[in-house]
Amino acid sequence: MAGEENMNELEKIIYERENSLLQPEVRKSKEMLNNLLAEDFQEFGSSGLIYDKQSVLDRLPSNTDVIEYQMSNFAIKIIAENIVQATFKIVRTINATEKATSLRSSLWRREENDWRIFFHQGTPTK
Repeated sequence: MAGEENMNELEKIIYERENSLLQPEVRKSKEMLNNLLAEDFQEFGSSGLIYDKQSVLDRLPSNTDVIEYQMSNFAIKIIAENIVQATFKIVRTINATEKATSLRSSLWRREENDWRIFFHQGTPTK
């Protein structure tokens, strides 16, 4: 079905963007982050803190921790014509010792023929 092909292509696009946000070279680049985050971006972090786009651009590139992410259970749901929700599980390892697991949910919006994240939430889990 054509719809399934489109869904698979859309899922691939959103997965690649979510995955890029976990990569050190993207997290350290204000330019790359700026291109992925919508102007009205908001995050409810697994830490319990709330971030906007500017606070992410100020905070992430200067973080010196070595962080590795393992993503699983990735899925998307089409909310509206130009809005997609991504859900997934993350196991985060900081400096090769401290592990934390969280459930993640992101909302992506098509803007100017590209997808940008405008909301993200991380919820700690076991």
